[in-house]
Amino acid sequence: MNSKVLPPRLPSLPARKSAVLSVLDIGTSKIVCLVARLNPSDPSEPLRGRTHRCRILGIGHKRSRGIKGGAVVDMDAAEGAIRFAVDAAERMAGVQVESVIANATGGRLSSRLYDAKVAIAGRAVTQADVHRVLEACTMRGGQEGRAVLHALPIGFALGETRHIQDPRGMVGDELGADMHVLSCDAAAARNLMLAVERCHLTVDAMVATPYAAGLAALTGDEAELGAALIDMGAGTTSVSVFSGGHLTHVDAFAVGGHHVTMDVARGLGITLADAERLKTLYGGCLASVSDETETIAVVQAGEEGERPAHLPKALLISIIKPRVEEILELVRDRLKNAGLPAHAGRRLVLTGGACQLTGMQAAVKRIFSGQVRIGRPLGIKGLPESAKSPAFAAAVGLLIYPQVSGIEHFRPSRRGAAPESQANGYIGRVGRWLKNSF
Repeated sequence: MNSKVLPPRLPSLPARKSAVLSVLDIGTSKIVCLVARLNPSDPSEPLRGRTHRCRILGIGHKRSRGIKGGAVVDMDAAEGAIRFAVDAAERMAGVQVESVIANATGGRLSSRLYDAKVAIAGRAVTQADVHRVLEACTMRGGQEGRAVLHALPIGFALGETRHIQDPRGMVGDELGADMHVLSCDAAAARNLMLAVERCHLTVDAMVATPYAAGLAALTGDEAELGAALIDMGAGTTSVSVFSGGHLTHVDAFAVGGHHVTMDVARGLGITLADAERLKTLYGGCLASVSDETETIAVVQAGEEGERPAHLPKALLISIIKPRVEEILELVRDRLKNAGLPAHAGRRLVLTGGACQLTGMQAAVKRIFSGQVRIGRPLGIKGLPESAKSPAFAAAVGLLIYPQVSGIEHFRPSRRGAAPESQANGYIGRVGRWLKNSF
């Protein structure tokens, strides 16, 4: 068995080339398909890593089915929801979608840092030397049953000189490199890809959701000086840490906004649909004096048609607040246990639908004691007003990923190319994925 599973790789989009791209954000609560045209941008434009301007041509979204905690649990239901979202985007854009860039949220995302050194005997560093040291890092990064999503070089060293971005042409005795390898469970990645493949679509690449959200919502200064992005989805909460302009850490766990909804449904004895409505309209993370006097109308589950009961809003807040604090404390503890530098938690950016609860910024500030802001997709044209929210940050980030994918390093496949008759079509595509998996 191959110890390292490689999802499809995506070459970087040429800086002077226009393209039409399609992306698929597969979440626990919603599935979003975006079709966009990318045109070369002016080098003077300020957004980090952007070589192109994005204009949305089509958008389709559907309530998610068959997805739990970011992973596929019902293949047929997931396929149906994906088909609906893609069809809506195709109709709006007037194009046929054949391939997509998809996200990966579930499957126990984890990241590790690796380093390696190679001798260069005092001569100038060449591209071959850079490839050699990165290959040495990648060799150390293999784990059984894990799919490598990203392999990101975060700096080079020549002797005692560190934090070199591009060592080519420089001289030294020994070339070192640090690499951040981000992976997820291979089975979860395969099932997600197969759900997309069943819709007769090719998966061009899989991108970790917290990385995509960071690409969309962080400014260049935030990524350079150090910031943590907390993506609060319905089924998962993930965190990505950026420092020195690089993604340096990722973590995720399967607790999110849907768990808050379930707490409300159990605590008030109402349906999940009513709990979601009450959470959205009246829910919050902070108690206020007026909560005791303000009331909300509640219809108990199974008592449709009966007169609603009126309960104090304070009861709803008392159910939501502990779960939100639990989620934020989990993020705080995981960042602390990862041994990250103190500045990582001083600037926090919130994305994902669950971060829109009233009082969320104050709740985060109380637990992390840092600067907090809500992150929205930056620098994208053509988004409808409803999509200019933190809930769409990851989807927009998937459009930005092809502009930065060239910085990643992956080992070239040693397998021979498939015959042309097998290379196209559903069976051929799944076959290539399975061959890389085992």
